[in-house]
Amino acid sequence: MREIPGRRRRIRSRHGDGTPESVDAALTFATRWQWPVVPGVGLDARQPDRCACPDPDCTVPGAHPLDPGLLAATTDARMVRWWWTSRPGAPIVLATGGKAPCAVSLPALSAARALRALDRVGMRLGPVVASPTRWAILVQPYSMEQLGELLYAKDFVPGSLRFHGEGGYLALPPSRTGAGPIRWERAPLPGSASPWVPGVEAVVDAVVDALTRTGVSAPEF
Repeated sequence: MREIPGRRRRIRSRHGDGTPESVDAALTFATRWQWPVVPGVGLDARQPDRCACPDPDCTVPGAHPLDPGLLAATTDARMVRWWWTSRPGAPIVLATGGKAPCAVSLPALSAARALRALDRVGMRLGPVVASPTRWAILVQPYSMEQLGELLYAKDFVPGSLRFHGEGGYLALPPSRTGAGPIRWERAPLPGSASPWVPGVEAVVDAVVDALTRTGVSAPEF
């Protein structure tokens, strides 16, 4: 993985002990919540909107693992601390599925409208991860078979919905990727144990219903 010069000084938090914010966040995910994480490849230092990976047409710039790969994702505190102490500018990438949450994502504008509609009907949601272009609703782990059956039973599913399941990944706050800064739209409660997340069926049912009822046409990206 390519080192990004000069990032270390710029992203250090203002904590009195000088600990990088990314180290703190990665350790919280891995050790407190038991979410396996791995460093993302990051952005090209010479072209900050481009991925640092060798693919010039990368569709998720900066937001995917490269070296180490996704299979290296871990909850081991020593490895996590070493990774982000060595490369504190690296995005924090969650390996979705297994015992970790999965996610359902959709374009930011459609997501904002859908969340407002879900709030009005009292739908309980867990954490929501947001970039400037897409928001991801964290859900309980699901299998590909479960997802396939769920989608097959639907008369209509917006093509802009994406599913981050077993073998997938998702950049977590406070990462910065080619899509921009990653933040919490709905943050976990401070100091909590592993955050509660809803089941995928409830979320897909509610999101599809909200988009259909409100007449939101989710763009295909």
